[in-house]
Amino acid sequence: MTDLLNSAELDALRKIDTPTVCNALEYLDERFRTHGFTTQPFVSLDATLEPLVGYAMTATIRAHEKPLLSPEKLRERRLEYYEYIASGPRPGIIVIQDLDPKPGFGAFWGEVNTTVHQALGVNGALTNGSFRDTDACAKGFQILGGLIGPSHAYVHVVDTAISVHVHGLAVQPGALIHADHHGAVAMSSELARQVPEVAALLGRREKVILDACKAPGFSIDSLKAAIQGSADIH
Repeated sequence: MTDLLNSAELDALRKIDTPTVCNALEYLDERFRTHGFTTQPFVSLDATLEPLVGYAMTATIRAHEKPLLSPEKLRERRLEYYEYIASGPRPGIIVIQDLDPKPGFGAFWGEVNTTVHQALGVNGALTNGSFRDTDACAKGFQILGGLIGPSHAYVHVVDTAISVHVHGLAVQPGALIHADHHGAVAMSSELARQVPEVAALLGRREKVILDACKAPGFSIDSLKAAIQGSADIH
């Protein structure tokens, strides 16, 4: 994989929330007003954690029906999945699409898988499926999932390293992801490098309006002046 962000570039992105990243991407490329981000809400394992920033490793799962594969073949597939995770780009984010008609029937994520993935060098996951063991999951491991549920049912990995769709976002293996409790967005490294500077510019513009609204004697005239002053900041 080429054109990976360096540690300083990644750290700069972690200091920005995902809505602000989306604002910056819209400024850089108007197409981000209608694509490239999730459109359904997540349940966050820990909303206090810093944003997830990393490269996508992808998989699909099912849980509702008993798999046709033998226990030996299922174990082999599980180990192949872990090998894929262990060899992926870093920092890595696991993006898993639950293929069941009712996603989340069985939880892939819980105490064991969060601990295994964290030990393999991964610190977060996105899924339209469910998670459980909320008090026992690995500390610092973030899950943005579709729901919380009690059972793992027949959950098993179906495929890896393929295009997946999670809450309205199409994700290719290797895509650069930014995500927090608001949702997720996928972008190129080229755009990602420009996001912190643009986010700072937009923040300065917003501050003019916010400060005006909080100032004594605020009026519609001061709002109009603030909006004009904000537009003049480049």
